Amino acid sequence: MAIEVLKCDITQLPVDAIVNAANSSLMGGGGVDGAIHRAAGPELKEYNRKLGGCPTGEARISPGFRLPAKWIIHTVGPVWHGGDRGEPELLRAAYRNSFKLARAHGVRSIAFPAISTGAYGYPKAAAARIAIDEMRRHEADFDRIVACVFSDADKALYERILAEQDAADA
Repeated sequence: MAIEVLKCDITQLPVDAIVNAANSSLMGGGGVDGAIHRAAGPELKEYNRKLGGCPTGEARISPGFRLPAKWIIHTVGPVWHGGDRGEPELLRAAYRNSFKLARAHGVRSIAFPAISTGAYGYPKAAAARIAIDEMRRHEADFDRIVACVFSDADKALYERILAEQDAADA
């Protein structure tokens, strides 16, 4: 199975679960988080209030409510402070814990945004390498893994990193 890179609206993807690049309150925010909350409806905020938040690197799951996806996996990526405060390990943990929750809930198809690369300021290329590495580690457990990106430049970046990894593996 190949990892798909799509420039699209993650809230519209017909997958079992979408991953939300959430803040630790899980009450909604800007960017992908705000879009997911708006599309899922007010029930999401009500449900997430009961979850009690989520520390950086961990993940929580909620129903998809009004989304095509059955589940929303909320994960909190690290804020970039230059890379010397454990950011790479925390970003890896965010992906790994999202995959772990997905497997526990029978998810076969999952879509990820570029976690931590918006307001949290993680450098896009470094974040994409971690994302793709973690997707590759888990791809045997899923029928479909989608990297859902925001721009043509982000799509080209993910595709280049995937091609580099394919060439290195050959």
